[in-house]
Amino acid sequence: MRYPLPFHFDVSPNRSVLALDGGSWLFGEAQPLFTLTINGQTVDATGLKPLPMQSYQSAPDVQTEVYAFEGDGFRVEWELRRYAGMALVEARPLLTWLAPRPGILTRMDSLTLRLVSGAHTLFTYRGGWGNEFSPEVRPLAGDGVVMEADAGRSSKVFHPWFDLTHAASGEHLSGSIAWSANWEFTFRPHPAGGWQISAGLLAREFSHTLRTGERFEAPWMVLVLGRDLNEVSQQYARVGRAHWYTRTPFAAQLPIEWNHWWPYEDAEINEQVFLANVEEAAQLGVEVCTLDAGWFGPSDAGTFWEYYRGDWDRVNERRFPNGLRPLADRTHALGMRFGIWCEIEGLGEKAQLAVDHPDFVATRGEKRLGGVCFGNPAVQEWAYQTLRRLIVDVGADWIKLDYNLDFGLGCDRADHGHQPGDGLIAHARGFFATIERLRRDFPQVVLENCSSGGLRIDLLTLRHLDMTFLSDPDYPVHDLQIFWGASTMLAAERLLHWSFCEWRHDPPYPPQTFNPRDPALTRRQFDYYTRIGMLGAYGISQKLPLLPNWVRERYRQHHRIYREVVRRFIREADLYRLSPQPRRSLESSRANAGDGLCAFQYALPDGSAHLLFVFRLAGPASTTQVRPQDLNPTAHYRVEGLEGEFQAEFTGRQLMEQGLAFDHLLEEDSALLRLTRL
Repeated sequence: MRYPLPFHFDVSPNRSVLALDGGSWLFGEAQPLFTLTINGQTVDATGLKPLPMQSYQSAPDVQTEVYAFEGDGFRVEWELRRYAGMALVEARPLLTWLAPRPGILTRMDSLTLRLVSGAHTLFTYRGGWGNEFSPEVRPLAGDGVVMEADAGRSSKVFHPWFDLTHAASGEHLSGSIAWSANWEFTFRPHPAGGWQISAGLLAREFSHTLRTGERFEAPWMVLVLGRDLNEVSQQYARVGRAHWYTRTPFAAQLPIEWNHWWPYEDAEINEQVFLANVEEAAQLGVEVCTLDAGWFGPSDAGTFWEYYRGDWDRVNERRFPNGLRPLADRTHALGMRFGIWCEIEGLGEKAQLAVDHPDFVATRGEKRLGGVCFGNPAVQEWAYQTLRRLIVDVGADWIKLDYNLDFGLGCDRADHGHQPGDGLIAHARGFFATIERLRRDFPQVVLENCSSGGLRIDLLTLRHLDMTFLSDPDYPVHDLQIFWGASTMLAAERLLHWSFCEWRHDPPYPPQTFNPRDPALTRRQFDYYTRIGMLGAYGISQKLPLLPNWVRERYRQHHRIYREVVRRFIREADLYRLSPQPRRSLESSRANAGDGLCAFQYALPDGSAHLLFVFRLAGPASTTQVRPQDLNPTAHYRVEGLEGEFQAEFTGRQLMEQGLAFDHLLEEDSALLRLTRL
């Protein structure tokens, strides 16, 4: 894509414009901008007294505009951030209560806009365990669409993202709320014509009582315009890299990870098993080894991890008789980093923590929610000290922060410091405040996001944690589907997933059938599985000491290529999806409900080099041609396989118009090519 983009966004009272090359998305009249309900009265910018707009540079290449409005006993400041060269903005209202009497806030939408008429097409994703980034496409018609996340996790029900395609111009308008808990998007027909879209906190059973002088901030809502979905997603990624994301040096390297979980789970992990895998990992070019769940709780070989979440001060000495520090020390001695899993928000039903600290327990209607409440300052202090201990005493360089909880509408206890109607908001804010304190004290430690796989993936979480785990399952078609979807809102280097793993899971999960010792496994299949994992931040979860020699050798080769070539493109390049989103099927690891060919292109910003991943899935393919995008039509490009298996020269025009043929690929086959401008 060519930057800077033409972009026009004006929300002054007498002129409203939101446009790229085509017509405006907005009606030309004054826009609502936001929606609040205070003391039972619903208001937006059109019904309040406007004050002079202020504008200032809040960071390099970031311009902030503040639109202020006065109401009856309150002031609203609607902040709008613009990013130089991008057709991307983010906005949020800040409410200050000025009246001497309390104000009860029961709705706060960060963004409300009136769009022009038209049968625009709405593209969204559903979430769920093993069901992340399931696409839904529908016309915006009839009574409209309401999307709600009400499980307490941002992507449990829907992913907090949408994309509208303009009925007339074909341009795309995408939005994503930077919030990790409950939210809602509404797309409703406006009585006077067109559509009204609104996005903000889930209003159901939310309330917050404001005192004089108190300020309440809504989450940021991001809007992006693009001529196609690739242009939209590249702006999310570029702005994220420059302005939103964390900058932990080791995470930025995109280290290759080994994690113990799937082949061993908690039942088979112990000191001997972990250290044996660490020895092998060092030989394979792995750079961080992570001890997942199973290290804590009573000293019993049969301890089930889920029951004892919260008892992070108790090491299971039956499994780890020498404690955890020797694991970290040996991992470090072999030149790798040591990672550890911790669900700091979780509270198992048998955890001693609930007995020792009953005031930590999150409840609603006196029913336990399965976790501790970070709206309680005492929980924040306990959590900080717990995580600090894992870093200082155990030697952790990487913490995998899981979150296997549905907090629903949140904690309503009266003794935590939050109010009965805002416990979930207080929990989210308390959690991230704790994370930021940890970052200030230990800036070198990598903090990974996980939530039963990918059930808390959003732009707020990725402003605090270094990367997000995409999903628990990792069979090939699923891997491709979730990477395709997640990369529409996040940069590829923030998307961590493992290649096809060997699962111990009981009962068996039908698509997870990989066995690296299977005599029928071919090099072609193994390369296909591994290269899918290499699309983003990459890891493996295998029984390393039991790998056949030829599999070990292929891992070494793939890991060398990933370190020396691939991860530079993932960190720096623009990503293009060159084919439709693959569609998983739970029938088997091979079953594919979508097209049989999937391709991605990474393009360095200066256009000097590109990386092409091509995957041949099971089932029929609508085409075997792959056409790279945004090449220089008159320039010549050398096209070569990264293991010397192919080399040719083409012009940019030939590649974009005629494409490259991949009819030689068999099912479960792949190609990884570099295009270099000569």
